Amino acid sequence: MAEKKVNPSAYAALAEALSLIFWYKKSFARFLRVALREYPELLSGMELTTGGKRDNANILVERLAENERRYQDVTVSLMIEIAAMKKFRELEQLEDTQWLERARIAVADLRELTAQNRKLADEHSRFEQELADAVEEAERGHATSRALEGLKEQFLLLNSDTDPQARGRKFEVFLNELFALFDLYPRAAYSLEREQIDGAFTFDTDDYIMEAKWLKGVVSREQLDVFAKKVERKGRNALGLYVSVNGFSSDGRAEYSSASPFITMDGSDIFMVIDGRVSLDDLFLRKRRHVNETGSCYFPATHMLSE
Repeated sequence: MAEKKVNPSAYAALAEALSLIFWYKKSFARFLRVALREYPELLSGMELTTGGKRDNANILVERLAENERRYQDVTVSLMIEIAAMKKFRELEQLEDTQWLERARIAVADLRELTAQNRKLADEHSRFEQELADAVEEAERGHATSRALEGLKEQFLLLNSDTDPQARGRKFEVFLNELFALFDLYPRAAYSLEREQIDGAFTFDTDDYIMEAKWLKGVVSREQLDVFAKKVERKGRNALGLYVSVNGFSSDGRAEYSSASPFITMDGSDIFMVIDGRVSLDDLFLRKRRHVNETGSCYFPATHMLSE
């Protein structure tokens, strides 16, 4: 009798659910280390607290699928454990409910597929490696690389857009997709009583508000002054990111070269990320470290390549 096999779609559903059920990377890492404590080799070499959750989830699924004869029991157990989840406490605390809804949908999909595989856990079946398409999709960095290629195409198309207002709206969508790819939980533009916020996101447990401009020229010092006040009004722990595709005026950079409540990002930085030369989270770490150490809002991605 042929050995029973895990439904190929269940592997993809497992990777999707794993990437969404936790907000913080530390929680994601803790869960996997406990769940797979008897199989430490499955997590070997993975950067669970610094790498992207989606990429790490895909790497784990790839390893489970490549040696399914050995790991079938733990694979099904992991699917069953996640499929049984009802509460997502970290996501329930977010103001933006889209992440909670996406996690619930992913777990529901996994739950439906896992029901087809429960007999495997009881019968302790084993089978040889299959799922070539799933393995290919799960190659390290493959999913992120494909998404970056798509974002690169979007960015180049935006550059040729002659309608400034339409380009501005599309640029906000582009940034949200870019930040979501790196697990930064972006929030779309929103209005307060006396001000407009272009967006917000979370990075390394810190919350940021964002201003995003695609002007013909550079952002002026006066515009940076306005944003600085917005950040300062958000509270002592608030941070800011000012994105200007065409950069910042020299007097604006000088004004915020020794003390700044925000970091900056320009078109060159964006292209370096979507071209795969630097990682967005690595870039933000360096920018934040630079502003903490020097007070300067400006740290270009090109400096990372020369180090």
